[in-house]
Amino acid sequence: MKVYSHKEMLDEVLGVKGTASRDKYEADMDKFLGKKAMLKLTTPNGADRVLLHSCCAPCSSAIIECMLENGLRPTVFYFNPNIYPREEYETRKQEAIRFVTAQGLDFVDADYDYDRWKARIAGLEGEPERGARCLQCFTLRLTETARYAAENGFTLFTTTLASSRWKSLEQINEAGRLAASRYPGTVFWEQNWRKGGLQERRNQLLKEYGFYNQQYCGCEFSMRRLEQVL
Repeated sequence: MKVYSHKEMLDEVLGVKGTASRDKYEADMDKFLGKKAMLKLTTPNGADRVLLHSCCAPCSSAIIECMLENGLRPTVFYFNPNIYPREEYETRKQEAIRFVTAQGLDFVDADYDYDRWKARIAGLEGEPERGARCLQCFTLRLTETARYAAENGFTLFTTTLASSRWKSLEQINEAGRLAASRYPGTVFWEQNWRKGGLQERRNQLLKEYGFYNQQYCGCEFSMRRLEQVL
């Protein structure tokens, strides 16, 4: 008489993992149990170390969790000179540090240089959201990310900006590709971080950790628009 383990029974009846019948069974069970299947990640260059440009803790949390569960180790790079005022910047940064250190990961504080950001977007102050000002903002932040990656042994970088439904994914990817082209040996990972259940998981983690959850993207122009609405 043979006693089958649960795994052996599934292998015998439904086939090993990767077969259609086994995958369907496990997906159905996850749905029945109320579980979300974790997004499967494959990096574009095979790297398992990723420099993750982070805009804030709420947007970073589910992405970091997903990377770790896929065997990837992110180092979080915090470069957001667009955030206004300085107190808002510090609040968001401290929340990011709180989550990142709780995961045992490295956090790189690239410092605050609001004057540099203002000089970069000069003449574009009247642009709407998703306009030319946003593209310049993304390019500045991701170019700095690519520079740090190239100087510190990272071949791959990506950004949590691609998790926001308020931002243009096309602009973010354009900025990331341009940044990578300026630092040969680096690759920008064009991942849509809005999909695969990550938005739902973000909302869960937001409640679990009690994150400060900002109501505007960060720059003074988006803050003013929010004030007008309120």
